[in-house]
Formats: sequence, C-alpha cells, structure tokens
Amino acid sequence: MSKLMISVSGVRGIFGETLTPEIALNFATHFGIFRNRGKIIVGRDSRTTGPAMFNAVVSGLLSVGCDVVDLGIVSTPTVLLAVEESNAEGGISITASHNSSEWNAMKFVSGNGMFLFPEEADKFIGSLNEPVQYSSWDKMGRLSHDTNANKRHLKKIMNISYLDIEKIKAKNFKVVIDCVNGAGGVISPQLLHELGCEVIELNCEPTGYFAHTPEPLKKNLKQLEDAVKEHKADVGFANDPDVDRLAVVSEKGECIGEELSLLLSEKYVLSKVKGDIVTNLSSSMASEDIAKEFGVNVHRTKVGEINVGKKMQELKSPIGGEGNGGVICAEVHYTRDAPAGMALILGYMAERELPMSELANEIPKYYFAKDKIKVDPADLDSIMAKVPEVFSNFKLDKTDGIKVIGDKFWIHIRKSGTEPIIRVYVESETAQRSAEICADTIAKLVG
Repeated sequence: MSKLMISVSGVRGIFGETLTPEIALNFATHFGIFRNRGKIIVGRDSRTTGPAMFNAVVSGLLSVGCDVVDLGIVSTPTVLLAVEESNAEGGISITASHNSSEWNAMKFVSGNGMFLFPEEADKFIGSLNEPVQYSSWDKMGRLSHDTNANKRHLKKIMNISYLDIEKIKAKNFKVVIDCVNGAGGVISPQLLHELGCEVIELNCEPTGYFAHTPEPLKKNLKQLEDAVKEHKADVGFANDPDVDRLAVVSEKGECIGEELSLLLSEKYVLSKVKGDIVTNLSSSMASEDIAKEFGVNVHRTKVGEINVGKKMQELKSPIGGEGNGGVICAEVHYTRDAPAGMALILGYMAERELPMSELANEIPKYYFAKDKIKVDPADLDSIMAKVPEVFSNFKLDKTDGIKVIGDKFWIHIRKSGTEPIIRVYVESETAQRSAEICADTIAKLVG
C-alpha cells in the first residue's frame, strides 16, 4: 500500500487506500478552522474521484462555518488566481497534478492566492490532531457557485502588458493542444482561440480518463508529436491534469523538453522587462546563460513553486518558474500557469518570426537525465544519508536535499514531496554523460 504523502505541497494518496473521504473531510475541517472559518474557494481537476473528494471537502468546511465557493472543474492556477482576487481566507485545489488517475490530493491555498508558505504549512499540519469545534446549526457555512473564474483567468493573461495580442493573431498559428483529458480542456483551447490560433484539440474532454501517462514528458507525448507532423502545425502544447505544467513540441514533431518552456519564456519576458529571474535548484544551468545575456541575475530556491513564487515576489521578478514546465509570469500571478506559458511562447514566436525548432536551438545546450529510486518509505532517509559519503570529494549544497556540484555537471538528489521516491536529476554538457552519471549515482545509492 502507498503512503499518504503530507507535505508543504498538501496531502495526496491513492483514493480508497491512503486517501479516503474521511481523511479529506478531516483535513478540510481543520483547514477551515486554520483559515479563521472564513470564505474558502474550491476547485478540482477532472479525476473521477473528484466529486467524492469535493463533497467531503465541502462538508468539512461548511460544518465549521466556512462559506464555500465552488469553481467546478478548473485549472489549479485558476483556483489560485480566484483566491488572490477575492476576499476569501483561502482555497483548496482538489488535484493530484501529474500523478496517474488512481491518485488524488488536496493543495491548500493561503488568502494571498499562493500555496501555504512552508512555515504556515507546518503550522497547519501541526493542527491536524487538535479537537474540532463544529459550528452551531445557525452558523453553518453556505455553498455558492462561481462559473466565471476561467473568464477572469483568460482576461488576466490577455492583458499582459508586453504581450502583443494583435501580432500573435496576425500569425494565425496552427497549434495542437493535448490536455490529457484533464482540467486543461476547459481553458487552454479557449485561450488559443482567443489568440487567433487554428486549434487542433487532442484529449480535451475533461473526463478524468487520462489518454496517456499524464506527466508531460517526451516519452508520454508521442500522440502529440505525431499530430503536429500530421497537421503541419507550428507548435504543439501539452498540459498536465491540473494545468500548471507545460511541454512544447516543435513544428518538426519533436518534444523539445519541459525545461525549454521556462527558458523560452525567460528569453521573451527579459527582452521586454528587465529584472532578476528565479528558478529552483533542479532547473537548467541555461537560465544563468540567459540572465547573463540580459544583464540580470538568477536566484535559486528549494524545489516547489511556493519557494520560487515567494522569492519572485520579494524581488519583484518578472519571470521565473521550475524546469518541469512550470512557468510563473508575475503579471498574471506568482504561481505556475501553463496557459500563461503558452501565451508567452506564442508571443515570442510572433516577435522573432522563427520556427520553434530554431528558437529552441538558440537556447544554450545542456542535457538532463532524470530518474527516481522507488523504495519502501521507511528506507528513504537511510538512502539519503549515503549521499554525503558517496560524494565526499565534491561541493555539496544542502539547501534542498543534496546537490552535488562537479566540473560542468551537477546532481540533485532529494526526496519527493508528492510520492514515496527519491528523485535524481543530472545536468551536463552531453546526454551520454548525464545518463551515465545518473545511472552511476543510483547504483551507488541502492547498492
């Protein structure tokens, strides 16, 4: 049986095993009290277990006196933006993000429209064993519905000050969009239409029956690659189920890697607005090259969008994100947002008047190898304890897990906050070297 994962990212597990409606109700009840029994905005992705989770969450919130606003099936960034632009005390996004369909989760949002800061999340998690004081019959919360959250999200993207909407529309880009039958189907095709694109939709019905493994990695996007070639499209985009991650396929039908979503966005935004950029420790060294080109600095944070978003907010950074396809556009909000990323990349394509493959080739070339160590949850810490011994001759950065810094390569080894695994990321100047370093690292840690 899998472990119920509780972290600053929220709580997630396999529905019916480690995550049940009873557990969801308990978390929601305590979250409502934690947020001062105020208004809470709730949205969910398209998973088939979503309605059961939603009803449990709403029951918990109403029972402690919270008014609840139901957004329906929406992207996670839509939930976050709705909280930010309201007088709500917080929000809950019911989604397991890129996890497969048997998983579900709850992501907890602060009143500022960002996920709970780590110290705030720790305080909330620490409150979960406290007794619940339910509200009296005459102080129950009320449930209402908001059907316009997507429209407001789209308007915010279309109003990005440096985005030349008319120039994008004039290009009439042909775009294939794959939403894996997740929540992207309710927003991403609509954005592309508003940007004047000719849109070919793949898996855009939000049924929760994911058409392929939902993480937007090259190995899972062959259907999209084939469709781009078949339709002679200018570009292909893929969203994960809750629409906070974006992958790009060039006009040649080649997935250029989720890292490029952020790097292309950095190139475009910095050509319009100067400011330091923020990304996490596991993202590409190419960000430093791009920052140097525009005379700005890169700030590295722990993995997790809240860490990146918080630092961006402090620095008033115009662009940042994570190399897993998570683009954060400050003019929209300080959270990962795949639709905003699509708009930025189309803006860049229109501005440069070059095909996607050529724009990708302009990005300095480094090569990633990414793998994971699946072990019993009880063994996670003992494996992590081996890292300083195995790499005792290298510089080690312990900001988040352990990052091993070598000669023109790095290895980032950290426990996942969403699954019972250890992630191993490697970047170097060649694909072969990265793959060899990654395999050698795992062999040494599990041997």
